[in-house]
Amino acid sequence: MVSAPAVVIAAPASGSGKTTLATGLIGALRRAGHRVAPFKVGPDYIDPGYHGLAAGRPGRNLDPVLVGEDRVVPLYRHGAQGCDIAVVEGVMGLFDGRIDENRGDAIAEGSTAQVAGLLGAPVVLVVDARGHSQSLAALLHGFATYDSSVRLGGVILNRVGSERHEQVLRAACDRVGLPVLGALPRMAELEVPSRHLGLIPAVEHGSAATAAVDAMTELVAAHVDLRAIVALAGGSVLGDVWDPHVELASIAEHATAGTSSDGDRAHDPRVTDAAMVRRQPTSVDPAAESASSAAGSGVVSGRDPLIAMAGGPAFTFGYAEHRELLVAAGARVVVFDPLTDELPVGTAGLVLPGGFPEEHAGQLSANERLRAAVADGASRGLPIHAECAGLLYLTRSLDGHRMAGVIDADAEFGPRLTLGYRDAVALHDSALWRAGSRVRGHEFHRTRLVRTGAENPAWGWRAPGSVAEGAVLRQVHASYLHTHPAGNPDAIARFVTAARRFDH
Repeated sequence: MVSAPAVVIAAPASGSGKTTLATGLIGALRRAGHRVAPFKVGPDYIDPGYHGLAAGRPGRNLDPVLVGEDRVVPLYRHGAQGCDIAVVEGVMGLFDGRIDENRGDAIAEGSTAQVAGLLGAPVVLVVDARGHSQSLAALLHGFATYDSSVRLGGVILNRVGSERHEQVLRAACDRVGLPVLGALPRMAELEVPSRHLGLIPAVEHGSAATAAVDAMTELVAAHVDLRAIVALAGGSVLGDVWDPHVELASIAEHATAGTSSDGDRAHDPRVTDAAMVRRQPTSVDPAAESASSAAGSGVVSGRDPLIAMAGGPAFTFGYAEHRELLVAAGARVVVFDPLTDELPVGTAGLVLPGGFPEEHAGQLSANERLRAAVADGASRGLPIHAECAGLLYLTRSLDGHRMAGVIDADAEFGPRLTLGYRDAVALHDSALWRAGSRVRGHEFHRTRLVRTGAENPAWGWRAPGSVAEGAVLRQVHASYLHTHPAGNPDAIARFVTAARRFDH
């Protein structure tokens, strides 16, 4: 069965207005009666939040670097189920991706162009029209002919200054044979507030985020030819649909097939971790689960471990597939807000994802009962998976505010941004990875650890010098490195197994 057709929203460079156009297009298509699947190329967590508001369904990421090229189409098909069109927002410029001096391809790994090619989808190029005139034709000619595997289907002119300006730009597009699918005027009031890591997440921005999405929707509906976009959308995406149950079952089967005798299997750690994965777990209603935990219930049996996942304004970075894999591995997932909530009763595993704890350090510190419960759980062997914001929460202090004190380090806002993909090696056994496991991850932070103690580092990589980063102690794995669960399903199976064994 062929999946929903897609259109990819790309640009010559960052800052051209991709997020405004993609979010507004998602909202406008939805208002027109379409069931829209929203996607974002790359590891970005913030844009999918706005996409999700516009679409009324979770925004998802397509990142060949973090999940592998072979998983992009299955993940797309999984996220597009039940939809009749998909909008895929690109990353940076159309051909920008991971910088790798050893890769000579015109299409960079992780680029919008690579994902568009994998999906067989046409690209709509969003051009920031400020400063452009007739020379726009030369720019478009270059993008249209740079690589024949990428098909430009049209152009949307953004931030057009006047009717005369639009006429000149349209003539330039005609000169290279690219249709203009829309022309948006300059509207500064649509700017969404940002901070040091980009836009403020939709969860934090609250009603203002909803208002911004509504304004983007109105703008696109008024100035973009939606019928032309729908007619352009394409891509004959065939193949498997990603399924977390099948993914985890495959791990168990691979582990069993990789041993030669029952005796070998008894000593193979992969079998021990994967064999406990339930093939058909009971589905969980996250809203009902969250409500039950808030009411003080949620005690579960050892067979169905309760995984508490931090959410709310301070912990907004996460992938939809994470929860889906946890549930498929046999866990029940409860989302709680560390700013106000206590640790859910019966917690057998704790996930602390990324986010902006530095913006909420005072309120996080004020929740003393949660800080004490997390510290006590860690001391008793509670499996904890902490990434970036989670790492900061586990330190002694963050910008002078007391944190959980699990990790012997302090954290502070730093002078520069740390950003980029990493090829990392697990340096010690943990609740998620065995020593020697190789993982691709992504760093994105402006904080740093100071006055660190002697915990075992979680990861090592070269950048270009040797880097040892994060901390592993007891069943805690904490690091600045963001990983994609769909690219590392074995780690999720291992984590749920550790939670199943936790004696709370």
